[in-house]
Parts: sequence; structure tokens; C-alpha cells
Amino acid sequence: MDSNTALSFVKSINGVLWGPVLLIALLGTGVLFTIKLKGIQLTKLKTAVKQIFSKPEKETDEVGLSSFQSLATAIAAQVGTGNLAGVATAIASGGPGAIFWMWISAFFGMATIFAEAVLGQLFRKTDNGELVGGPAYYIKYGLKNKFLAGFFAVSIILALGFMGNMVQSNSMALVVNNAFHIPKIIVGIVVAVLAYMIFSGGVERIGSFTEKIVPFMAALYILGTLVIVSLHHENIIPAFKMIIYGAFNPKAIAGGFIGATVKESIRYGVARGLFSNEAGMGSTPHAHAVAKVDDPVQQGLVAILGVIVDTGVVCTLTALVILTTGVIDTGLTGAELTQKAFEVGLSNFGNMGSYFVAISLFFFAFSTIIGWYYFGEMNIKYLFGRDAVKYYRMIVPVLLILGTTLEVELVWELADTFNALMVIPNLIALVGLSGLVVKAVDDFDNKYKLEYPRERSVRVEKV
Repeated sequence: MDSNTALSFVKSINGVLWGPVLLIALLGTGVLFTIKLKGIQLTKLKTAVKQIFSKPEKETDEVGLSSFQSLATAIAAQVGTGNLAGVATAIASGGPGAIFWMWISAFFGMATIFAEAVLGQLFRKTDNGELVGGPAYYIKYGLKNKFLAGFFAVSIILALGFMGNMVQSNSMALVVNNAFHIPKIIVGIVVAVLAYMIFSGGVERIGSFTEKIVPFMAALYILGTLVIVSLHHENIIPAFKMIIYGAFNPKAIAGGFIGATVKESIRYGVARGLFSNEAGMGSTPHAHAVAKVDDPVQQGLVAILGVIVDTGVVCTLTALVILTTGVIDTGLTGAELTQKAFEVGLSNFGNMGSYFVAISLFFFAFSTIIGWYYFGEMNIKYLFGRDAVKYYRMIVPVLLILGTTLEVELVWELADTFNALMVIPNLIALVGLSGLVVKAVDDFDNKYKLEYPRERSVRVEKV
């Protein structure tokens, strides 16, 4: 089978896996938890904000992350190239109205990601004094299904730890090369060395890195986008009108925006939103599971804020830059459309737009590499034990370099395949364990500790 045939075959598989059924299942899970938890993403939003920088009343000697470090690590993985290219793809394929449906998917996704974080906390373990957790653990010990747990673990290692990180390094090398003419292989080597330095420090160094880089990269990007939007402030109201009107009648926008229909608007908005904030995909629970908090619900509430930052802030600002600069009629899509928007938006500052996109994408992709590596490491430990981490830690940097030298379309498609495969067991577990999430919230509200399964040994049992 040649590469073109293989690519075509994998694309056809993804067409089925990422079809309406899985998207409806992802969105439906969010609706289910929103109803069961009585709109927790709204009713406890204030509590969530207060929880970010709080410290647990009971300090432990277990190696883990603070609540803020866990959130930063999750956001590091959530905010990536999809926030630049994914938003542009949604607008180009589904019209401006796709952004409205992206907001809707994010709203329900907050309830899903809350449930993931709570379950991650409930079923975490300690391994030689270090906290570990994630979907593989709540699938095995909560759903009591070892096969699905192993299936999930293999899928996420391949999807994010290996293939996904190759794609990230490729994207970084491409934009840096275009903006600064640095050879892609050099970019790959630098990224691999920097990444290994962080990987080798374990979870504490990863947490220390993300809590510093995430606020910095978010502030840099927000500042840049606000400058552009303010320079085109007369188009802000028209942009929001395009989003709202386009969500229900795309043909009324610009005389029928590239032929987009309401169905396409919903499809691309929901898909890009869920892919960007990763709600229901089973990735972020790894970070939230190891947060040192007094109650699982506390970290579940913090997890909600990750979706707000990713989709509510970063994705929305990207959309406003594209819409206010008037580049939607250029025929471009993906990262090219976003780059064009920044070039136009900052045209008064020479090549600043191109440089800004390159720098932003570098930080976004690098932080995603760190987050995805960590998620893979957690599942390496689950499958093979701590001793296997040293091999995984050496393989990933090599793949980062390799990713900068390859045409990665097939790798990207394979990553999408395994992304879908890891979603399936995670959603099964979320729905199957939904009653436990509701019970945890009731306990939190009643201010007494929930007696978790197996007399709470699920939280402290040694691996």
C-alpha cells in the first residue's frame, strides 16, 4: 500500500469515526451533565474562580501539582494550533455563524470537563509517593473494565504522545521557517532539547513550566488580538452580527457566505469547539487528577475555567481578528487565513503580523507538546510501570525532530483516528459513572466528605 492509498484509507476511516454520531455523543454528554448537575458551569462559576489559587487545608507528602498548576497544564494542552487554524477552518467551512455553535459546544463542554476532572480525582492512585490518574484509572476502577482502560491508554499514547507531538513540531518549524528563515531541522532540534529538559524534571518541573508559560503566552496573544480589534473597532458590532445571524441564516450573510448552510455552521462550529477545548476527549483529566485539593469537586470547578480560556477567550479573539480585518473573502482557510488576518491587522507595523503569528504558534505548540507528553507519560506508567517512562522520555524528543522533516498529513490523520478511538471508552465511562459525579457534588454542597467506593481506598491505594 503506497502512501497516497494509505492516506485515502485513513481519511475514509476518519470520515466515519468523526461523523455525526461521535459529535452528537460528545455534545450529548455535555447536555446530560449540564442537566444532571443543574447548570453547574453557571451556578458555581464564582466558586471556580476563587478556587484557582487556593491551597488545601491538609498538606500531603505526595508528589503532585497545585490546583493552578493543574489548570495551567490542562490549558497548555488545550490551547494549541487549533486555536489559530481550527477557528479559521470553522469560519471558512461553516461561515461566521460557526463561532456561535462553537460557543454552544463550549458551554456544554464545561459540564463534561467538570465530570472528567472529578472522576480523575476520585479514582487517582499514588505510585511510589507520586499521584497518578486519568481516564484509564476511572475506567478500570470505576467502570471496572480493564480492556477499555488499556484500549484508552494505548490510543492516547499514540494520538498525543507520539503522532500529535510530531504534528505540533512540524507546525512550529513551518511557521518559524516562513517568518525567520530558520531551517526546520534546527527548529526541531532546539524544541527537542528544550522539551527534554522539561520532561526530565518530572511532574513538578512540568507544572512549574506551565504555570509560568501559560499566563505569559495567553497575555501575549490576547494583547496582540486586542490591538488588532481596536484598530478595526468599527467592525466589531458587524462581526458579532455576522456570528449571530450566520448561526441561523448563513445565506443572509454576505449574500450566502460561501454557500454555508445552518447544518454546516453547526457541524463545523461544534466540531472545532470540542476539538479545541478537548472536553470529553479524556486528555485534561490527567492534569486535574493530580491536583492537591481537599475535595474532587474543587478541581472539577477549576477545570471549567480551562474551557472558558480556550474557547471563550482565545478562540473568540481569533475569530474577531478574522472577521474585523475583512479577510474572509480571500478564499484562504486554516492557518493561512489566520496569518493573513494578522498581517492585515498589523499592516501598519511592517511584517509584525507574520512574526506575531509565528511567535504565538511557537508558544502554543510548545506548551501543547509539554501537556500531551505528560498525558502520554501517565498512561505509560499505567500500562508498563514507572521504569518504562525513561524510554518514552527519550522517544518523544526524537519524534519531535522527525516531525519537522516529514510531510505529516498521514501522521495527522492517524492522530485523528486514535483521538476518536480514545474518546469512545472515555464517554462510556463518563455516562456510566455520572451518578457518582452527581453524588460528589451533593456531598460538596452538604459540606461533608463523600464515602467513595471501597471506603475511599480508591484515592490512596498504592499501585
